[in-house]
Amino acid sequence: MPIVGGLDIHRSQVTFDVADTVTGEAWRGQVRPADREHLRAWLAGFAGQAGDLAMEGCTGWRYVAEEVAAAGLRPHVADPAELAGQRGRKRHAKTDRADARFMREQLARGRLPECWVPPPRVLECRALLEAYHDLRQDHTAWVQRIQAALFHQGAPRLAALGTADGQARLAAAAARLSPAGQAQVATALQVTAVLEERLGELRRRLASESRHLTGARELQARLYGVGPVTALALACWLGGAGRFSSSRKAVRFAGLDVTVYSSAGKRSPGHLSRQGPAVLRWCAYEAGKAHARASAPDHAYYAQVRERIDGKRAALSEARKIVRQAVHVLAGLGDDALAPC
Repeated sequence: MPIVGGLDIHRSQVTFDVADTVTGEAWRGQVRPADREHLRAWLAGFAGQAGDLAMEGCTGWRYVAEEVAAAGLRPHVADPAELAGQRGRKRHAKTDRADARFMREQLARGRLPECWVPPPRVLECRALLEAYHDLRQDHTAWVQRIQAALFHQGAPRLAALGTADGQARLAAAAARLSPAGQAQVATALQVTAVLEERLGELRRRLASESRHLTGARELQARLYGVGPVTALALACWLGGAGRFSSSRKAVRFAGLDVTVYSSAGKRSPGHLSRQGPAVLRWCAYEAGKAHARASAPDHAYYAQVRERIDGKRAALSEARKIVRQAVHVLAGLGDDALAPC
């Protein structure tokens, strides 16, 4: 690798530390502003040369990796958590230049903890899934605002607001609120109507993508409770040959594992790590709740855990099972899991 370097990505600038392993010449500085046009102009200075550039897998890595590859260099995306572990305890002030230099050094030594870089189609599906998840969260928040406005003025709690009967009960309850309360509810209803329209459009698009992805179709056919959106999320985040050496690592990747801290004989209660793709964790949990149905193949286990602890813990247990099963199905397909069908 004649050219080796590290890129520290921020919204305002990209800090670089690049060295020529043959001549020993080094370049350090910043690309401002941090956008495709200016990055492409900087990379043009390496035209005709071969080399490798490392970057952290943080927000912005996608366009940087695409431009690096287009310039004829090899991009390497590092796992931020593992890279921080290699850096160890901070003895000096952490700077962008230090981060870029550290990535260059780790890449040159062959010790850079690299992430799997998915193909463009998978990246596009991930972006759609993240948008869908964000809209769902916003919709839930606005429904909760309606319930809060009703409760604040003494109105009874209403359920199933999405049904025709629920809308009728909400209209009757809102009519008895103060003018400000009525304005709150009316505004929330307008926002939720727009969100529901956009959610419907995104869900139809995601369902279409799921139908035309081999791994997603296979997961829908073989796993109970896994619909088109969940199948697409599982395939996009867990698919690919050799992604995980064990299903346990996939559960940890999804943030569904339980972390326990112990020191001096004291052990704190376990909590979900919640590290990893929030969309994948949410989809797996929603699929796990489907086993609450009496017709579900694993309903007996779900009911046992629910009776012993609670329904949420039961759904989490089923979610871990779904992730483990999905990893085995996708591993059997290999790279074909991400192939169109």
